[in-house]
Amino acid sequence: MKRIESDSNPSVKQWKKLLTRKEREKTGTFIIEGPHLVEEALSYNADIKHLIVEENFPLPESWDTGRIPVWQVTEKIIKTLSETEKPQGVVAVCGMTDSENLDLSSKSKLVLIDGVQDPGNLGTIIRTADSAGVDAVILGEGTVDVYNGKVMRSAQGSVFHIPVVKMNLKEAVESCKKSGITVYATSLKDSSDMRDIQPAEGFALLVGNEGSGVQEAWLKEADEKLIIPIFGKAESLNVAVATGILLYELQRTRK
Repeated sequence: MKRIESDSNPSVKQWKKLLTRKEREKTGTFIIEGPHLVEEALSYNADIKHLIVEENFPLPESWDTGRIPVWQVTEKIIKTLSETEKPQGVVAVCGMTDSENLDLSSKSKLVLIDGVQDPGNLGTIIRTADSAGVDAVILGEGTVDVYNGKVMRSAQGSVFHIPVVKMNLKEAVESCKKSGITVYATSLKDSSDMRDIQPAEGFALLVGNEGSGVQEAWLKEADEKLIIPIFGKAESLNVAVATGILLYELQRTRK
């Protein structure tokens, strides 16, 4: 284990840059923080480039760090690399997953996301999709960066369990249709009650931006538009909550 004591160390400066989307995309790496996320990354064989631990952090014996470089640093450095008010003593630098070769034809349960911008919402959707047994989450243009720290914390490690990839939504929808996967889109207008969903072999649930919903261009491509019945006075549901309700309903009706 190597030790770094100065926050002006070149490695620390580079790791800190990963708190910005520009640097993450430039280097293909990102930061996770906290024991839970690090343990999930280790358990699911994520590409961990560096493990950085505070000097008083007890490294669990169950963590198989193998050939991963482990760095011991000061509390000040951990705070520098953390986005939370109370850092938990450990962060890791991970490599992004290569998503270019994801074959949607081999997936039968998908979530397609059109422009969701709130990190907490995206992280919750990913976590819920993982819980509902979804095969992959597709991020369309305008969606917040999945490697944003708040997304990662909200997803609670689910990004290491299922593929979460960027893709052109037109191509994704076309691929679903060619594979016989029914594409459902959420919409408040001209939609079918979710309770009337007919059983399907596979499904792709398309959800949209918090304010404007799914773009009209993608609504036209959907096989069916769905709405969740509202029994109170609220006009609509939060996109993450709506996604959870619909995913479990689609699972229930799946052939």
